[in-house]
Amino acid sequence: MSSTPQGVIMTGPVVVGTDGSAHALRAVRWAAGEAAARGTALHIVHAMGTGRGSLYLSEEDRRRIVRFANSVLDDAAGPARRLAPAVPVTTTLCENGTTPCLLGEADPDATVVVGSRGRGGFAPLLVGSDSLDLAAHASVPVVVVPGEERERAGVVLVAARDERDRETLRTAARLADRDGAALRAVSAWAFFENAGGVATVLEGATRLAEERTRATARLVEAVRAEFPDLSVTERVVRAGSVSEALVRETADVDVIVMGARRRSHHIGSPLGHVTHAVLHHTHCPVLLVPHS
Repeated sequence: MSSTPQGVIMTGPVVVGTDGSAHALRAVRWAAGEAAARGTALHIVHAMGTGRGSLYLSEEDRRRIVRFANSVLDDAAGPARRLAPAVPVTTTLCENGTTPCLLGEADPDATVVVGSRGRGGFAPLLVGSDSLDLAAHASVPVVVVPGEERERAGVVLVAARDERDRETLRTAARLADRDGAALRAVSAWAFFENAGGVATVLEGATRLAEERTRATARLVEAVRAEFPDLSVTERVVRAGSVSEALVRETADVDVIVMGARRRSHHIGSPLGHVTHAVLHHTHCPVLLVPHS
């Protein structure tokens, strides 16, 4: 996805996936609200996942699957239209899997929204494999919406660690400014104190804390200059677990904005471990912004 020094400008259409589950319908409601806030269209997609398997389906089986799929779309489109009557709502059936269906329907300026977990998988899992796969491979912004319903807090949280997060921070600032919310920038870091001598470790921890504080201040200063009317707070958090610290911060905010950092190798999940953990345990929607 192309981006500018001013950050990813999220003004394009909103594409949301649904499988009829409670988590998916929560995502549809969130997507409808986002489309209304942007003044843009909402596109609802159901991935049937039949693909090549359709060759082995009887005509009756295929008709049954299509009837169910259409009912899933109707159950999603109805509430979306009632929630956001001014938003143009369209629906699509797709025979492929979730990720290719949603990304295939997403323009370069679109944002894709999914629920954290669908009908498949095990109930104890907080994030389904489809949601993780989409978050790991999308080149457009992706929002993963948990099933928990909460009152609006009026706060946008952004995880900002270094210069690579400058666009992510500006994207969060635009979102907060648009919605009349406050912006909270958090830089969480961990220092392993069980390595080396005590004096060296303490000196290194102090120096690193100072560097982190200065780096975060520089990032936030640019945002304050660009958005002078926006309420911005910043915090550097030293914790044993970066992901645990960020998850705690999501307890009283509307959304957490994170850069979609991905591993450079092909071993394990393409997502970084912090992003992966936040997706699994967050209390609020997670907006992943692709890095340039």
